[in-house]
Amino acid sequence: MAQEGFTILLTTDQNLRYQQNLQQTGVSVIVLIAPSNRLPDLLPLIPETRNAIESIVPGEVIEIGGS
Repeated sequence: MAQEGFTILLTTDQNLRYQQNLQQTGVSVIVLIAPSNRLPDLLPLIPETRNAIESIVPGEVIEIGGS
């Protein structure tokens, strides 16, 4: 991913951190935790996601939602 210029991966895959060595990739990961991956469930997470994008560091994983 980093070789292709990606700096942040936005996903709903909650198991990704256990399947991949994300710190080694140098790509930051934001995991959206919602009842489904449908747009109405994800839209409420956007404000917190925008804040995370501005503060996340390479290799870090931040989970948003799940309350």
